[in-house]
Amino acid sequence: MDIERGIRVAVDTGKVILGSNKSIQAIKLGNGELVVMAANAPKNLKEDVEIYSKLSEMPVHIFDGSSVDLGSICGKPFTVSVLVVQEPGDSNILELKE
Repeated sequence: MDIERGIRVAVDTGKVILGSNKSIQAIKLGNGELVVMAANAPKNLKEDVEIYSKLSEMPVHIFDGSSVDLGSICGKPFTVSVLVVQEPGDSNILELKE
């Protein structure tokens, strides 16, 4: 599966939360199917995401690129450290859960 294409299609056709604050809030509430985190996310952010996603039983996928790469894949002119996929749309991104 092409992860980059899956993320892009999910952002374009589904419902995705971008950004660390809103993502952590969604993870705490259990509002999401999958968390995607950049490999270079700050240590404190990684710890928060791992703790809260474990509590809400939400799978976390570590993206092999940087937050700059993740931002450009999402079509945004800024860095994206964390995103939460709430609805995949036409994407097959939820295959990462397995």
